[in-house]
Amino acid sequence: MSLTKSKRRQRIQYRIRKIVSGTASRPRLSVFRSNKEIYAQLIDDVNGVTLIATSSRDKDVANKGNNVEVSVSVGKIVAEKALKIGIDTVTFDRGGYLYHGRIKSLAEGARAAGLKF
Repeated sequence: MSLTKSKRRQRIQYRIRKIVSGTASRPRLSVFRSNKEIYAQLIDDVNGVTLIATSSRDKDVANKGNNVEVSVSVGKIVAEKALKIGIDTVTFDRGGYLYHGRIKSLAEGARAAGLKF
């Protein structure tokens, strides 16, 4: 029996989450990708708190261009918000998605804006 696309991603996600965890000083940059939007949040797993959240639905995101360009701007905004509260290093959680396309562009946008991971 073959797995569905969502079940396969869920398995990969569990495998990643066994290793990747966030703290207050080095939170986890978690990425979720839907068909239309992309979401990113910084999570402190020790206290179970979301520190920062942003998405392509926010008003300050430049929604012009294709999905990859929007992902870059989401990455830049999440990095700017993180640097504003004093966080410069994170661990990247790709959420079971391949490091390609929108996920990769979000990561590169965050790195370009000053986040280290």
